[in-house]
Amino acid sequence: MTTVNLALQGGGAHGAFTWGALDRLLEDDSIAIDGITATSAGAMNAAALKRGWVLGGREGAREWLETFWLRLAGLDGPLGDAVIDWLRTVSPPPAFTARMLELNPAVATADAITRVFSPYQFNPTNFHPLRGIVEEMLDGDTVRSHDGPKLFINATNVRDGKPRIFQGAEVTADAILASACLPSLYQAIEIDDPRTGRREAYWDGGYTGNPALYPLFYRTRATDILIVHINPLYRDDLPTTASEIATRINEISFNASLLRELRNIEFVNRLIDRGVIAPEAMRRNHVHSVSDDRLMNMLGIVTKMTISRTLLLQLRDAGRVAMSTFLDEHRDKIGQRSSVDLKAVVSSAGSLV
Repeated sequence: MTTVNLALQGGGAHGAFTWGALDRLLEDDSIAIDGITATSAGAMNAAALKRGWVLGGREGAREWLETFWLRLAGLDGPLGDAVIDWLRTVSPPPAFTARMLELNPAVATADAITRVFSPYQFNPTNFHPLRGIVEEMLDGDTVRSHDGPKLFINATNVRDGKPRIFQGAEVTADAILASACLPSLYQAIEIDDPRTGRREAYWDGGYTGNPALYPLFYRTRATDILIVHINPLYRDDLPTTASEIATRINEISFNASLLRELRNIEFVNRLIDRGVIAPEAMRRNHVHSVSDDRLMNMLGIVTKMTISRTLLLQLRDAGRVAMSTFLDEHRDKIGQRSSVDLKAVVSSAGSLV
């Protein structure tokens, strides 16, 4: 059996791609999961996987991932399966769905409101639509259990701008919501921090780590990091519309911290290869990636922020295909070497695959 760590990116509704990738990975009982570092939608996926794993092993993890996303999409009712089959039959191409969402007056109105008013103004009661399901995922302390993969949930401290990694007993509903707290949509999540003795405020972890890889170096034994990548590093077409520009700014800012950490990994691996440092002094890490940049390049920031049942199912299916492709092509590299050309990735724009 081989063992990997998972790094799950945030990306709103695009996290359904990660759901599909994890669903396929969990079918393979020859690969164990040591730790999971995750941000935003990735943190939701990580919490669902952990809860299900503690309750029912791999199959339990698959069931809870499905439960989370179908409930989010309103497809968990008695007619859910029939609706899903119908949606798969009549679904338009993802690019068409993305364009229709961009032209939807309700979406445009909501975007305009968030540009003029803060969530402290348009949502003074601080209602959070995800709190109920996130609290249910944490029921019975399953997500904080010592069983199953270790969780590292990434958030950003609003006051000092530094990453905050929640782990172990710190993984609460508030910590997961903090990891997914976009400041234009939600009030900052405030959590008492015994280390500082004050109540700290947090925003989305993607600003400082999407996701942060360094917790894996210190808290896990696995040397292979499998990134489920839902923010494309490279777009060939120059963005010219307001929506395209906003999408690319979002992707660049949310990929920046990950690229810095990949550069650090490549640097350490190179020093070990050259004999500058002893292998036992610092750990070599192998990096792998599951992605579908072709699909993600059809989508944008609007599809991240809007729940489309059709698109969620397409993303989920694409995630399964991408993970299957990775396992078919690179399974033999796990534990041996990276399947990602790190030098090429960090030296110039390029894909992780």
